[in-house]
Amino acid sequence: MDSTLQALLAALMGALVAGGAVLAWAVSERQQRRIAPVEEPVVPPGVATVLSVLRSSAVLVGEDDEVLKASAPAFALGLVRGHSLVSEELATLVGQVRRDGQIRETELLIRRSGLSARHVTARVAPLSSRLVLALVEDRTRERQVEAVRRDFVANVSHELKTPVGALRLLAEAVQDAAEDPQAVQRFSGRMITESDRLSRLVQQVIELSRLQGDEPVDAPSAIQVDQIVKTAVDTSAIDADTRRISIVTGGTAGLEVFGSNEQITAAVGNLVANAVAYSEEGSTVLVSTKGLDEAVEISVVDQGIGIPEEEVERIFERFYRVDPARHRSTGGTGLGLSIVKHVAATHGGDVRVWSVEGQGSTFTLSLPRRDLETHL
Repeated sequence: MDSTLQALLAALMGALVAGGAVLAWAVSERQQRRIAPVEEPVVPPGVATVLSVLRSSAVLVGEDDEVLKASAPAFALGLVRGHSLVSEELATLVGQVRRDGQIRETELLIRRSGLSARHVTARVAPLSSRLVLALVEDRTRERQVEAVRRDFVANVSHELKTPVGALRLLAEAVQDAAEDPQAVQRFSGRMITESDRLSRLVQQVIELSRLQGDEPVDAPSAIQVDQIVKTAVDTSAIDADTRRISIVTGGTAGLEVFGSNEQITAAVGNLVANAVAYSEEGSTVLVSTKGLDEAVEISVVDQGIGIPEEEVERIFERFYRVDPARHRSTGGTGLGLSIVKHVAATHGGDVRVWSVEGQGSTFTLSLPRRDLETHL
């Protein structure tokens, strides 16, 4: 057989082998399609993307109560563990929605191991015959604010009853003692004291209501710290002299802060007034100033009754008093330190306390320092 015929036969065999391979691949591909048909995606297109950017807690549940997709806040809130819903109440709600297709909304309490419980509202709706979507909003903060407001109203009502009731009793006593000038003078003096206390309470409630939002100061201005301290000391001078308490000032002079003159004056005034009210007769109250790189510290040191260690964290609560039995004699309202805390917050500062029971306390109000070069 000559070489030309051999080459022709070889080419023919190669073509047959190649054709057979292509045919076998096509048959195999057709069989695979019959055996494993392409399934529709479990999560509809676009849903996964939407859930990934939601700021609220969202959970997509499949027909076997399996969590198919959940937003990051849902995991942070403790709604999902692995592929399951942690809350039995929420799982039950999802099952009811899947059965009848009706949208449901309810409030739930999510309990988490080692953490505080969270109050949430859940809205559950069907996306298809198989998929159910649950949207959960954390309402814990709102509940806490509502509780604080209720307590505040109750406390204000209670505090107002005391001077108002005292004024009524004293007025009746004045009427009964109309023929006794000395008794009238004594009762009228006590009426003035109670009316002053009532005025202080109302004024501090108004101040606190303005500050409780912790919003930045609208129109800040440069404030001389020396003048603030002088005003605070002058305001408490009469009470200090009556009890032979010396108020000494010191520290760095010429410091400036930037903010509300009225608010900062009230804050420092409350610290000095508290120090005088809770100090022993004949003792000393020190008001000092200190300039740091970016802050100014105003410290008020007293030699008073001090604060028990377990109560230090609570002294900035509204109407909280370390020694409730003494508030009548000191004329305190229990709002002064709350005002200080809110003033510090609105100015981007803070307030700290160091205290030893029976030895005294040091309150330090820290405020951002005014940069003279920036504001010239």
